[in-house]
Amino acid sequence: MTALALIRHGQSQWNLENRFTGWVDVDLTTQGEAEARKAGQLLKLSGHNFDCAYTSLQTRAIRTLWLAMTEMNEVWLPVTRDYRLNERHYGALTGLNKAETAKKHGDEQVHIWRRSYDIPPPPMDWGSTLNPCRDRRYSHVLRELLPATESLKTTLERVLPYWKQTIEPELLTGRNIMISAHGNSLRALVKLLFKVGDTDIVNVEIPTGNPLLIEFEPGSLSIQTATYLDEDRARALPPIR
Repeated sequence: MTALALIRHGQSQWNLENRFTGWVDVDLTTQGEAEARKAGQLLKLSGHNFDCAYTSLQTRAIRTLWLAMTEMNEVWLPVTRDYRLNERHYGALTGLNKAETAKKHGDEQVHIWRRSYDIPPPPMDWGSTLNPCRDRRYSHVLRELLPATESLKTTLERVLPYWKQTIEPELLTGRNIMISAHGNSLRALVKLLFKVGDTDIVNVEIPTGNPLLIEFEPGSLSIQTATYLDEDRARALPPIR
């Protein structure tokens, strides 16, 4: 079978501080580094040899992949980085504490911003000191393609073309692939692969540093099995269709 491992980065500093992170480039905590190493250990025992890996342009996902591949003794694997695998952009919420934001705007409004499929938070001002799109790592991207805010729907619209053009063809040739990315960019892929409805996807949560190993029928994207490798930290998965 062909294997795809989806790995959400290990716990980041802003995960720990309960802040909206999005495109801001924060690093892993000590716990996050340990989660990344364990992810690599579990993947090494998975029974699959991986051929290549993909990740975002954000440090927490890149370092998670490095640490995992180190544990796998496979740091030589080719890695492709692309901004289209970045986390969802949280707009004007970026950097704010989630609990404090709920007190200010109300739990219901913050829940809508965080979990609805197609309602984005207010946009970030381009001149904001927190605006990551001004970082030179995105200098090769047309400004009109860089978001000021995103919903899960627009995150999927960003991820989908890259998946279709770059990653999916590799899987269909039988290559085993790892993707180290983020909660929402991976939720977008789960929505696509598991055919999850717009309403149901809001209940899907991807745990940090716990590889989701998906096995496909050779030459197709028909899912045969899907399992979180760390059973103690697993979350409910959508039904396979």
